[in-house]
Amino acid sequence: MRAAVLYSTVPAGTSYTEARPLVVEELDRPAPRAGELGVAITYSSLCHSDLSVVDGSRVRPLPLALGHEAVGRVETVGEGVGDVREGDHVVLVFVPSCGQCRACAAGRPALCHRAAEVNGTGDLLHGEALLRTRAGERINHHLGVSAFADYAVVARESVVVIDDDVPDTVAAMFGCAVLTGMGAVLNTAALKAGQSVAVFGLGAVGLSSVMAAALAGASSVIAIDPNTDKHQLALDCGATAVGTPDDAARLIAEATGDGVDVAIEAVGSARVIASCLEHVTRGGAVVSVGLPHPSAELTVPALQFAGAGKRLLGSYMGDAVPERDIPLYLRHWREGRLPVELLHTDTRPLDEINEGLDALSAGKVVRRLFQA
Repeated sequence: MRAAVLYSTVPAGTSYTEARPLVVEELDRPAPRAGELGVAITYSSLCHSDLSVVDGSRVRPLPLALGHEAVGRVETVGEGVGDVREGDHVVLVFVPSCGQCRACAAGRPALCHRAAEVNGTGDLLHGEALLRTRAGERINHHLGVSAFADYAVVARESVVVIDDDVPDTVAAMFGCAVLTGMGAVLNTAALKAGQSVAVFGLGAVGLSSVMAAALAGASSVIAIDPNTDKHQLALDCGATAVGTPDDAARLIAEATGDGVDVAIEAVGSARVIASCLEHVTRGGAVVSVGLPHPSAELTVPALQFAGAGKRLLGSYMGDAVPERDIPLYLRHWREGRLPVELLHTDTRPLDEINEGLDALSAGKVVRRLFQA
């Protein structure tokens, strides 16, 4: 099997094309164990969370077969798996919920305790890491998926079976970007029709939040990003107004008077989280979706909470229940209410993965897909 492996991190700002931190190489092809599946990856897509691992912002055990958002076909079914068959069309999901821990029992599988543990160690839900170099060196799995490859062994709990006729170039983005951005609005914020929304950060997750707000019937959807090249795309996704951070206060005042009901922070910046709290009305909610650097600290006036009833909500994977939400969001897509295909910038061979890191870092792509 071919996979893109990260052996050492490279500081942000470095030319990834020159440094080539990801090495596309041949690894031994493992067979699935009990409770696992062997999946032929058709398309994988590059996310800022992948970039954060490469630049060391998100610490993961190395070496690591990177990638966590993908679509594919089941090739092999491990012992004990009775509800998935060879040939099934599947979206891969980066939190393989165990179904038994405190979070899963509470109906919040995105926060599964067991998944957080094995995702952090580079193992799989049903056992230790399987990937090996030809010399026998252990390669860690990335979030139970390791999608920058032509093949992956994953836990049964890491896939959602979808209909055969969904184009892979659309389905590839549902396991992270769509699930996270849509879920932040529909699950975490529980947005109601007629409420107002501002989305800060127009990557694939932020744009998915824009789509979700429009789908839910928001009265205003204000999309904010310093990269003006993304503004028309945000309008195409359902935004009613777009601007840079310097425009945010004016646009929000024009639309709402005193602040939006919900602000989605999809940048990964403590500074932007603090700014969002200033832009929501009394009783409003800020949903933090981005992943700031672990050293980042948030300092805000404490009186905003009890004094103005504002809420700060964390949202991991959009508080999603993938088996419920992915089919629902695909139904919205079929109905023409969720233009996910707009997020797909282009498709490149996996050998160009390092060039893709540069393009994503520079804001030149929203979702670049790769074929191994």
